[in-house]
Amino acid sequence: MRISAIRSYKRSLLLKKPYTIAWETYTDTENVFFEVELANGIIGLGAGCPELEVVGESPEMTLENLKSEKVSQLIGKDIREFQGHLSGLESVFGKFPGTMAAVDIALHDAFTQWLGISVVDFYGRKHHKMLTSITIGIKNVEETLQEAREYHAQGFKALKVKTGLNAEEDAERIIRLREEFKSHFSIRVDANTGYTPAQLKYFLEHTQTANVEVIEQPFPAGKDEDLLHFGPEVKKVLAADESLTGVQSALQLTHQPAYGIYNIKLMKCGGIKSALEIASIARQANISLFWGCNDESRISISAALHAALSCAHTRYLDLDGSLDLAEDMVTGGFLLEDGYLFPNEKSGFGLTKC
Repeated sequence: MRISAIRSYKRSLLLKKPYTIAWETYTDTENVFFEVELANGIIGLGAGCPELEVVGESPEMTLENLKSEKVSQLIGKDIREFQGHLSGLESVFGKFPGTMAAVDIALHDAFTQWLGISVVDFYGRKHHKMLTSITIGIKNVEETLQEAREYHAQGFKALKVKTGLNAEEDAERIIRLREEFKSHFSIRVDANTGYTPAQLKYFLEHTQTANVEVIEQPFPAGKDEDLLHFGPEVKKVLAADESLTGVQSALQLTHQPAYGIYNIKLMKCGGIKSALEIASIARQANISLFWGCNDESRISISAALHAALSCAHTRYLDLDGSLDLAEDMVTGGFLLEDGYLFPNEKSGFGLTKC
């Protein structure tokens, strides 16, 4: 089955409410969309939402790449050879993970719709559903507790709390969450590279009874070796994020084993194909998987979910990015019940354009 047409466009999607991380406050998110149409009318949907500060690619760059002559050469190609098409594009756009993710997701969607099977079943389903965390940005203690109460009422059972500006207040927020909600929530934190060694030490010492199950990258990329001083018990809960941008960095991080968890984001590594290569490296190194996201369309969130559920060593999901959106270009893709995410069992990613 041949590819008959492709389309790309960018949209700014409003968030339901602003949120703050260690270096910025966000009110909307720019996503770049990519469509692959087959000769029989099937349309595969993809989306890219890279962070310039993390991967060196902006949505504007993504859109420019997707409109390039190299990508237009997909027209006329056989969808059955999509893995080869992706390998060819990697030689040109390998340093642009948002571009690669948009194309990768769209080709996966088109191919598996043509097969009449979901993406997760194409790769082999290892999990049927998993809890996702829901994110609380950097807020004061009372605002944090109030937002957690709202999520408790909505049925969520895992929180990811953004930290990294003030270790003392961060620790108090975690302690108060545990005091109020007892064991109801699994608690994960994301320092977004905002801590110094002294601040991390303070945070660990003051939250040691709060049962924090994951701490995402506390130090900037390039400072990973400093984590080795914190010992093997801390390593178990440390997740590489900003330092883990692709297959090569995954290999490098196994040689200085500071992390027991890899946070895989399709927008960092370039889509499902690359993500599964990272997952294979992590499996050999006995490293667990934690699948994350930016503020993204349901298109790429669904893609990450399908990839995550196909990996036996996936332990954690943080795929709440589309839940933050006040608008989107699609519906479907996944279902959310009592904090659990699972696919909707349709072919491809099960998406429907609005």
